[in-house]
Amino acid sequence: MSMAGNLRKVTGLGKVGGLRTVARLTRRHPRVDLSHPARSPLGSAVVNCVTYKDGARVPGGSDLVDAVEQVRKRDDGFVWLGLHEPTDQEFAGLAELFDLHPLAVEDAVHAHQRPKLERYGETLFAVFKTVCYVEHQELTATSEVVDTGEIMVFIGRDFVITVRHGRHGSLGPLREELEADPRQLAKGPAAVLHAIADHVVDDYLTVTDAVQEDIDQVETDVFAENGARADPGRIYQLKRELLELKRAVVPLARPLLDLATRPIRVVDPEIQAYFRDVSDHLLRVTEQIAAFDELLNSILQAHLAQVTVAQNEDMRKITAWAAVIAVPTMVCGVYGMNFDHMPELHWRYGYGLVAGLTSVACLILYRGFRRHGWL
Repeated sequence: MSMAGNLRKVTGLGKVGGLRTVARLTRRHPRVDLSHPARSPLGSAVVNCVTYKDGARVPGGSDLVDAVEQVRKRDDGFVWLGLHEPTDQEFAGLAELFDLHPLAVEDAVHAHQRPKLERYGETLFAVFKTVCYVEHQELTATSEVVDTGEIMVFIGRDFVITVRHGRHGSLGPLREELEADPRQLAKGPAAVLHAIADHVVDDYLTVTDAVQEDIDQVETDVFAENGARADPGRIYQLKRELLELKRAVVPLARPLLDLATRPIRVVDPEIQAYFRDVSDHLLRVTEQIAAFDELLNSILQAHLAQVTVAQNEDMRKITAWAAVIAVPTMVCGVYGMNFDHMPELHWRYGYGLVAGLTSVACLILYRGFRRHGWL
């Protein structure tokens, strides 16, 4: 099959009316959630395919191959192709058309990558981990707090390819925001890359704010009156979810630093200033996560200390009552020996006297333990 045939199979768009069909679907559902399993309004891995020139959409009726040919012939504008969880077969034609490196294609198709930035000739390949806060009525030892996905981005001189994995992180609203700012979009594919990075890091900030509320709730429960009875499993669960968030956030620092400082041919120097701003936001998130981790460690240690104190208090109460009960037990043990010659054994008031002395001794022990806080 020819290259054009492969791409038509990939996109599900025919030679005539392909981009017009996409545009019509986009207008009909301007903010449609393209999350799994409804992969895209086109019924394939393709979410959207649009050509931009001077920051504005270019209407047309050609398919992807023709759109790329027109952009390269004019040497102006770029094509933005969005995909959701494509297969190897679906991506094969795209790799040929845009001359994508096989290693980058493999990463984009199979996902499960760390955030990174790689250069393959004239093509830049970036991986972002997306995060989403999972709403829950009450935090338990098994609650899912953070859900992660991935966005892979290929950018060249005249194209942007975004590959999304996961149930969230739709780029539809982001595309609309960029189209509402033609001046920024006119700066080329690097502007799209910056917008995606900024969008991802903003989601990090939103998630960390939500996680902080969970941590505050756990902290309140631990330091409550009956904090020793709080479930420590919730603390461990928060630490596990925080670790997953950390794996998504921390490795992104180096790629953003490279985009902000190192000269890259497909990234305009003017755009690099925007990446520095995103890097600053990421640093704030990283510091928040580190602070959360330390705070959870402190909460866990405080909870363990409370449990130890509660156990010590219980042991003191048990010991005090055992001491009080030991007095009548001793007296009963002595008089239970059944000897004939026992003190006051045959005296009419002997039983009352012994019972009274036993009660007084128990009362003295009880008041002493109460005064020292054991009872």
